[in-house]
Amino acid sequence: MAGRACVQRLQKEFRALCKEPAPHVVARPSPNEILEWHYVLEGSEGTPFEGGVYHGKLKFPSDYPFKPPSISMITPNGRFATQKRICMSMSDFHPETWNPMWSVSSILTGLLSFMMEKAPTTGSISSSDEEKRRLAQSSLAFNCKSPIFRKMFPEYVEKYAELQKTEEAEAEQARQVQMSKMAAQQSKSAESVSNLLEGSERLMNTGRQRLPTKKFPMWLTGILFAIFASIMALPLLTLDYTQSQ
Repeated sequence: MAGRACVQRLQKEFRALCKEPAPHVVARPSPNEILEWHYVLEGSEGTPFEGGVYHGKLKFPSDYPFKPPSISMITPNGRFATQKRICMSMSDFHPETWNPMWSVSSILTGLLSFMMEKAPTTGSISSSDEEKRRLAQSSLAFNCKSPIFRKMFPEYVEKYAELQKTEEAEAEQARQVQMSKMAAQQSKSAESVSNLLEGSERLMNTGRQRLPTKKFPMWLTGILFAIFASIMALPLLTLDYTQSQ
């Protein structure tokens, strides 16, 4: 059970954090336990953690501020193991270096700075910058699956919902653009086919017009003319023969 001095100190620090928040840091005590705090660290710009939202937990001893808290991280991050106590000068791993003047704000600011380093320590892990960036991108979605996170940090839940809406709108816009491109390509293909058919038809018509006309041979024309003349002259011959009789 927390002592009176401990409770007063933590309440004072919470009021101070609400009044003057630390950069990239949000921290709040659990509703039913003043000795357990949950925090959020936002990844610094220009680092592999940029855009990341990292949820963790502080557990204070009942005689705080005379002894340091334990520190752990819940969100996968590529720097610290999840659900493991982290060894640093401001944690319970080193009570000999603890300064009672340090506060929740200074502890978490120090943790954020230590997170950017690569020095190995108890509770740390090794990963590539690419892996850290991947985890940073998925960190908010991971956190929003946690009931305690959703309860204690509703502003981040709202932010995640807005991001989802934006992503859905962008995906729908991209789909509409793709459909428009496909329709344009289909129209262009249909026009090309139509032009090809028209061109083929014109070529065929031109070919027909250019086909050579076959002429009758002169000797056959003469024979036909002689036969025609004979037929035309036959009545005259018949008439002359009748008159002579």
